[in-house]
Amino acid sequence: MNYMPGTASLIQDIDKKHLVLLRDGRTLIGYLRSIDQFANLVLHQTVERIHVGKKYGDIPRGIFVVRGENVVLLGEIDLEKESDTPLQQVSIEEILEVQRIEQQAKQESEKLKVQALKERGLSIPRADTLDEY
Repeated sequence: MNYMPGTASLIQDIDKKHLVLLRDGRTLIGYLRSIDQFANLVLHQTVERIHVGKKYGDIPRGIFVVRGENVVLLGEIDLEKESDTPLQQVSIEEILEVQRIEQQAKQESEKLKVQALKERGLSIPRADTLDEY
């Protein structure tokens, strides 16, 4: 077994279908076409998959270039098991609407939490005031 260090070990994964989880939370699925020493990726026939509960929707994105520092997780998809999912595929419009509703619910919950803490004399610093690192 020949082990290659770093991103060179991904050379054998070229032209295989992969799932990429990005730092901003997005999930991409596509065929890995190229990779460099910085783990920059080129994905072909890429879709952005949005999960909400037991539903998911795929938004076609085409060719996608991903900067290596934004990759949280990269994994090969087993094509034989890909269709064996307990999730229900829905239209793009439906999944975006469900996602919007879920985000609104999270914002309302966060507002209630901040209000309850404020009533007790506590506060949570806003995310935009914190250092990124």
